[in-house]
Amino acid sequence: MTFPRIAFGTPRKLPKPKELKGRVAVLDIAFAAGAGGASFETTTKPFIDGLGERLASWIDHHDHAMHAAYEHDPRFVLRTKAQHGACPELVTPERVAAAGVVDTICCHTDFDGLCSAAKWIRCGAEPYPGADDDARAIDTRMGKPSERANVIDRALRARPRDDAMRGLIVKFLADGCEDLAVFKQIEKASEALRVREDEARRLALSYEVQNDIALVRVPLPHAPYDKTLLLMIGQERARISIALDETALTVAARFDSGIDLLERLGLDGGMPTVVSLMPKDLEDVLRKLGWPANADQ
Repeated sequence: MTFPRIAFGTPRKLPKPKELKGRVAVLDIAFAAGAGGASFETTTKPFIDGLGERLASWIDHHDHAMHAAYEHDPRFVLRTKAQHGACPELVTPERVAAAGVVDTICCHTDFDGLCSAAKWIRCGAEPYPGADDDARAIDTRMGKPSERANVIDRALRARPRDDAMRGLIVKFLADGCEDLAVFKQIEKASEALRVREDEARRLALSYEVQNDIALVRVPLPHAPYDKTLLLMIGQERARISIALDETALTVAARFDSGIDLLERLGLDGGMPTVVSLMPKDLEDVLRKLGWPANADQ
């Protein structure tokens, strides 16, 4: 089993093409949606053009208007979140084989992305039986993932900026999850999430609810918190939850809510049920979602 180099990226923050060695597979990274200071034209397209013929494959499952521009390029396997709740199920033996030799995998930083990378390394085979289902449960927050997947997801959420932990997890998954000593390291990292979850629950006490929208403003200073849990608590109180802190404005709805935030906010692409924007966009977002004009902002 050949282990390529692993790089990490997000729709808004991609590595420089020149930093990626050889032929590259991009997995579970959406085209930038025109939100949060990034757009397809300023972020995604320069990355694609910079890789040029070195781009071996791009597999993703997030909505975007620009998917149509690449539908005739066999390197691109672009689907929507409604079609595929997670990316690993799109990483098949046939697609890995068709791409040929890949020197670098650039993947998203969550369980979905890391599992996709590990599955690619394993030539399209799941890291363990049920891994695709686990990725779908975690990425949609619907259903119950296995305990193994839950531990990995929690470790990633506990260390949201730790590339070393991400690399360790990719190798653990790619090796078939057989190294119990490595799993213990991941398990230990996951335990740190409890402190972030406690802070999220404390912050959730400040949710305001108007017109089926739950809004929480995270004050400065604040301790590290788990934004996923904070938004999920908001969704227990309203169909749409919004968390505002000094770095981002995050809007979310349940995967089965029927709400398309991209349409309602006029964005080009991304996840229909989770959108991240700049804090300065709060007033515009609240207006588009129907927050009462006379409510305190």
